[in-house]
Amino acid sequence: MAQGVHHISSQAEWDNLLASTRYVIADFFAEWCGPCKMIAPHYEKFASSLSIPGYLAFAKIDVDNVRSVATQYGITAMPTFLFFKDGTQVAVNGSPMVRGADLGTLKAAVDKMARLAKEKAEAAAAAAAAAGSS
Repeated sequence: MAQGVHHISSQAEWDNLLASTRYVIADFFAEWCGPCKMIAPHYEKFASSLSIPGYLAFAKIDVDNVRSVATQYGITAMPTFLFFKDGTQVAVNGSPMVRGADLGTLKAAVDKMARLAKEKAEAAAAAAAAAGSS
């Protein structure tokens, strides 16, 4: 079920991911950023174990290669993690972002979004099963 991190290489690819996935967690990073490299393996683990196609996706956006997306959200520090629901940026646990390699805060936000996504996916599956049996 899980599919790992989406490495975003264009504005169109980003727009498509937001349009096709209910919840998206985005990691804005740079190759030269030390803290980005420190937290990356944790982010990869979250993505590989928690992604649900159509419901929860994890994206990595290199601020130097996809500047239009970084500029769109005013990214000025790396790493910065943003959260999206139905294509709109949202706050999770009272914060619109996690700035820096703050694993504890990121994990709490990821856990909350993963729980919400799982609930939505399970509800949709139950509704589809009920519709199919009637």
